[in-house]
Amino acid sequence: MDDAERRSGDAVGFWLAKFIFLGPFLRFLWRPWIEGRENIPDDRPAILASNHLSFCDSFFMPLLMPRKVTFLAKAEYFTTPGIKGFFSRMFFSGVGQVPIDRSDKDAAQAALDTGVRVLREGHNALLGIYPEGTRSPDGRLYRGKTGVARLALESGAVVIPVSMVNTDVIQPPGRLLPKLRPRPGIRVGKPLDFSRYEGMAGDRFVERSMTDEIMYELMQLSGQEYVDQYAAKVKAAEGKDVGFGSRERRQQPVRELGERVPGTRAS
Repeated sequence: MDDAERRSGDAVGFWLAKFIFLGPFLRFLWRPWIEGRENIPDDRPAILASNHLSFCDSFFMPLLMPRKVTFLAKAEYFTTPGIKGFFSRMFFSGVGQVPIDRSDKDAAQAALDTGVRVLREGHNALLGIYPEGTRSPDGRLYRGKTGVARLALESGAVVIPVSMVNTDVIQPPGRLLPKLRPRPGIRVGKPLDFSRYEGMAGDRFVERSMTDEIMYELMQLSGQEYVDQYAAKVKAAEGKDVGFGSRERRQQPVRELGERVPGTRAS
């Protein structure tokens, strides 16, 4: 199967999940809501940069968006063992999500390249990304990884801040099935256009400035307290990482998307 056939199959899987197999079920039980949907442009690609509170963020966000959303999803969603892992893998694979191996720098670069390709494939493509790199360990908003800035600079896409609401309440880390209340929601902010930095991809100061601007907009939109630390490092320091349907386990430090090796600078 070539790439065109695979992408066509992924799109079909997305729409089947959204309108037949999964979407009606989610809408009926949880009645999710959205504010600011008009901020999503119809005529250009966009990066949906969201806070990350719960595993179910990746279900409710694409459900409420007007077009197919492709996520750069962490590889653990595709490799978790057991029945829980089976359903996770089936869902993410079926709708064409892109796994990221966060432990290898070359894989991280490949994920960035894949994101740029997704954004360039269609005039109105939507790419979902969590700049924090992992779920918040305590509901606060953590420092963003600069991969989102690199994606914006290399693709020319606008960045749209998206705030998930109540998803951490209905499905906190370690809970398999979400509670039915409160209703989950999404607030969509106005597009951020970084065309003023065109041609400056690889400048770590520019990319950090862009990322901080995106995180500031997310803070304003979500009302979360901001913490100027990487969430993954906080989890590593605590010695645990509670994933989808998993018990607490020791976690080794990982290299997140957009985190550079000290002393290097891309050109």
